[in-house]
Amino acid sequence: MSVTSLPHEVVPAINFSDRVSVAGPDILLMHYTGVPTPEFAIEILTSGEREVSCHYLVHQDGGIVHMVDEDKRAWHAGKSSWEGAGDVNSRSVGIEICNPGHGDDYHDFPDAQIEAVIALSNDIVARHAIQPRHVLAHSDVAPGRKIDPGEKFPWARLAERGVGLWVTPAAITDGPVLEEGASGTEVAGIQRNLAAYGYGLEVTGDYDAATATVVRAFQLHFRPQLCDGRADVSTIATLDTLLAAHSA
Repeated sequence: MSVTSLPHEVVPAINFSDRVSVAGPDILLMHYTGVPTPEFAIEILTSGEREVSCHYLVHQDGGIVHMVDEDKRAWHAGKSSWEGAGDVNSRSVGIEICNPGHGDDYHDFPDAQIEAVIALSNDIVARHAIQPRHVLAHSDVAPGRKIDPGEKFPWARLAERGVGLWVTPAAITDGPVLEEGASGTEVAGIQRNLAAYGYGLEVTGDYDAATATVVRAFQLHFRPQLCDGRADVSTIATLDTLLAAHSA
């Protein structure tokens, strides 16, 4: 069953299935709930009509709710892909973090909540040998369709405690910018690098809407100071540094 050893409440969800074509999870996926209250989040995550669920939910006070056993496929990622493969649900453990999200009162994640997320995540990645580069945001695997957990999520703090891969973002400075309408080898290079890290993006050499969407998803996770979908000097340098760390 692979249930966390940490103190937790059990609220069973009914929406889950068997994992498909995998021995076990190799991705840890972070979400925010995106609704005003934790009670509403749990109502949604346990509703047969909604057809969504997660493995764990973390309250703002740090309380952990276990909803789906880790050996099962919870329905949290939706239409998604990573490293060229779809069905992220089959290869992931999903953590929903209580926060109203961008549509309401998006705010910083409280210390108690993040401490619980770190403890829970360390427990999960240790048991499943999940690599740091596979600790991801919902926005990473579903760019444009999802933007959670968003630019306020403290990825650097998690990485300091052994959860996920992080590099210090390059400073934002004046300089050339790639944006929609651009084309050429530089555009192809950033598309190639984003795809090499795992993002679902075709290398065309044209900076189209899909490219801008994926660049913004990258920024939401790795360069959160400015998330505008434009590949400025800082974004490109941060991606280069991340790829070097990923390959190390």
